[in-house]
Amino acid sequence: MPTEFAAVRIGTEELPSPMELLRAFRDDPNRHKHIVLRAARELVECHERRHKTVEAAHAPDAASGRVAACSKLVEDIDRDRAELIGRIDAWVADNIEHRGGASLHTETLGAVIDRLAAKWVAAQRALRKTPRRQAHTVQVDGEAHLQWCRLAELTDGYRDLITDVAEHRRRLPVW
Repeated sequence: MPTEFAAVRIGTEELPSPMELLRAFRDDPNRHKHIVLRAARELVECHERRHKTVEAAHAPDAASGRVAACSKLVEDIDRDRAELIGRIDAWVADNIEHRGGASLHTETLGAVIDRLAAKWVAAQRALRKTPRRQAHTVQVDGEAHLQWCRLAELTDGYRDLITDVAEHRRRLPVW
């Protein structure tokens, strides 16, 4: 049974809850006031554009000029992703209390949210590829099920991470 997980307050700021993050992935980025949620939605848009660009480069009829243009576009998208990840990490550095004795997490919060955004896009794409059996039901195939399970695992890991940060068992890197 799914449950709502409250955002984690650390000092005067909050880290978004997993549910807030997943909602942000599907919403308009301008709808969110929290910089992390706006950046998270923009990361989803980057991953969607990246996937479409890679697909275009791998199309059977792709000419070498088109492949080169797609390669350049992927580089631009990855630069945008790095900027969004940096924006999240800067927010963490400025707003989240860091306990010196807590164990250091291996990734920045921006990198974690980027991976979640990528998996969100993969799960959405896999579900769209699933053939519809009837008007209101979807028969989920193995690939879609796998992608959604992986997204759920990453979401659980995010929840555990922000809980550990709030309880000073873990600290986030700020590079």
